[in-house]
Amino acid sequence: MAGLLTACSDRGPLGDVNAAGDPVHGGTLVYLEHQPPSCLYLPAAGFYPNGGVLNQLTDKLTWQDPKTLKIEPWIAKSWEINTDATEYTFHLREGVTFSDGSPLDAETVAANYDVYGLGDQERKLPVAEFVNNYERSEVVDKGTVKFHFNKPSPGFLQGTSVIGAGLVSKKTISLPYEEQCQLKNVIGSGPFTVANQVIDKEIDLVARPDYNWAPPSFPHQGRAYLDRIKIVVTPEDNVRVGALTSGQADYVRYVQAYDEATVKAAGYRIYAEPTRGVNNGLYLRPANSILQDVNVRKALQAGTSAKEVVETLFTDSYPVATSVLSHLAAGYVDLSAQLAYDPAKANALLDQAGWVRGGDGVRAKNGRKLELSVFVSGPQPLSKQTSNWSPSSGPGSG
Repeated sequence: MAGLLTACSDRGPLGDVNAAGDPVHGGTLVYLEHQPPSCLYLPAAGFYPNGGVLNQLTDKLTWQDPKTLKIEPWIAKSWEINTDATEYTFHLREGVTFSDGSPLDAETVAANYDVYGLGDQERKLPVAEFVNNYERSEVVDKGTVKFHFNKPSPGFLQGTSVIGAGLVSKKTISLPYEEQCQLKNVIGSGPFTVANQVIDKEIDLVARPDYNWAPPSFPHQGRAYLDRIKIVVTPEDNVRVGALTSGQADYVRYVQAYDEATVKAAGYRIYAEPTRGVNNGLYLRPANSILQDVNVRKALQAGTSAKEVVETLFTDSYPVATSVLSHLAAGYVDLSAQLAYDPAKANALLDQAGWVRGGDGVRAKNGRKLELSVFVSGPQPLSKQTSNWSPSSGPGSG
């Protein structure tokens, strides 16, 4: 499934393009966000509202082109990787600074990645998920840093391009977890800085005038076109869509599937970008007394028609997943055959597991009905409706 973001059309006065499609300098982008950001400690920040802020405040060593998936230079102008992927050497661009004026040099990059790779128990800083087998950093010179791994780490290069790999100043990376979580303490080298924050309500970002180190492949270099970005937390779906279609907002995130037609009819574009990692899904807890039986877990998968769910609740913006991984993720393999809807198989598995269908159509075992509670994920579109879905036919699992 894809995350939805809706942008203003070319007719908007504050958009990134004018009627002729040329860039517009200046103005304020009003962006409506469904949820406020949570903790902004970079390795723990893999959350849509966090990314919307941190991607404006921080830069990464590398950039991954979303179309080609190629890893390109950014703060690192070049790199070398040894044959078994246990040493990565990065050569950094010169003249890059954080918004507090401190240099983004090899020593600071090393300090960032020592925290991301090793964590810090005393400061309660957890290890980043995108770093594996990290051993240590080595500052070769002011513009060169080398990372050593105790085992091969072939995914590290891509990891240097993700949200959680944003680079922050020494002042920020030296803080304890609770303080790194706070927006006011995030000092990055990105194209925007924080001008104001009303916690859980609004964030105002202002363009950094001296910014001049976008990825070299970007057609636009130098400071951002926009002067400011105003992020307003707007939980109500109808308010976000209404503000967009009435011209009070320029960009909104989290357009529900049932609102897409309204947004398109008003002349706006829907962006439904697929993830390059793990797809949305229903994740089962094997420690649960019912789900401890692998046959029950397999039956739930086989007895649910993902295609029917998507066609009933969603739109073409939400293609049916063919694997746990997105088709754009490294290592993706098409598992459609294993994920196929097969109610006969589901029923057979439940029979084998000892769950007997009752007169009400619900299976039971030892006097206990086959019923499960599901936690709804707020950031995921139609999560509640998806969790409550009952297939038109299947194993009768409650």
